[in-house]
Amino acid sequence: MFYHVKELQFNARVSKPDPAFATLLLEQFGGANGELAAALRYFGQAFAAKNPYPDKYDLLMDIATEEFSHLEIVGATIQMLLTGINGDLKDAAENSEIMQLLNGKASKEAMIHQGMVAPQFFVGTAGGPAYTNSQGVPWSAAYINGDVQGELTSDLRSDIAAETRAKMVYEYLLQFTDDPYVKETLRFLMTREVAHYQMFEAALATIQPNFPMGTLQSDPKYSNLYFNMSSGNGLRGPWNQGESTQLGETFQFIEDPIKHVLETNGLLDQQANGTDRTEDAVQAMNEQLGKTKKEFVNAAAPIGPQQWNTALAAEEIDTTVKKPKDQ
Repeated sequence: MFYHVKELQFNARVSKPDPAFATLLLEQFGGANGELAAALRYFGQAFAAKNPYPDKYDLLMDIATEEFSHLEIVGATIQMLLTGINGDLKDAAENSEIMQLLNGKASKEAMIHQGMVAPQFFVGTAGGPAYTNSQGVPWSAAYINGDVQGELTSDLRSDIAAETRAKMVYEYLLQFTDDPYVKETLRFLMTREVAHYQMFEAALATIQPNFPMGTLQSDPKYSNLYFNMSSGNGLRGPWNQGESTQLGETFQFIEDPIKHVLETNGLLDQQANGTDRTEDAVQAMNEQLGKTKKEFVNAAAPIGPQQWNTALAAEEIDTTVKKPKDQ
């Protein structure tokens, strides 16, 4: 259930109309990393988390709802940046107020040129925000479908990455406006991406074990191999030498990948090196985690009559199987 409050979460303001920047700002209204995508991403992820992770369900629904409020802020800012366009498009005469202010054909053409990156402002929505990116490409669920996998350790990692991308878009947008009011709005929205990043990161840490994502463990023969796929001497760093960050395995640096692949029969004869993990231990862990996760999920959502709302006591659900009257 949603309840709309007419005041914005952050009181967005603009100093003056700016159709050109309004066009750029569409990226955060209907773009791949925008607020609509974020809201629907977390909204979709929340359903699978409801019963096994009610606390994470709250987190995802709360942030999804906040993202809808951010979409409202972006839309309101775009609308204010387009002040004057909507009304003047109702007047087909050349002496409309905006054309008088533009003072001539050259200025009129310059205004049209400003808006042509997203022509829907002039010929599609008559001065209102559209569900497109800054190039006029319509919003698509393809932006987020891959982020809703029903496995929370995977979904939360997608969310951390999504907040990172959105933060960077706001950071870039800040470089294209001189309006101090717009800047304060963008800085607020950018800061909330940083806040959400930390929230998702903290939520992921409460799920243990959470690596690797999902249930199945990685094959110890290949989990610590680093292939030097660049010509010349391979550069070294903590990503290909020393211990791996999560499994604590010693990286095996394959200096000559072609030679190594040939010598190991296409890696079929590869042996596990630099790790204490064995195939037997991996299979045992797969079975243990699989059983534990299955019991955890099934216990949270047992088969039988169910209801989504938790305000009513569970015992109020009638679980009696009633026989037809003619029996």
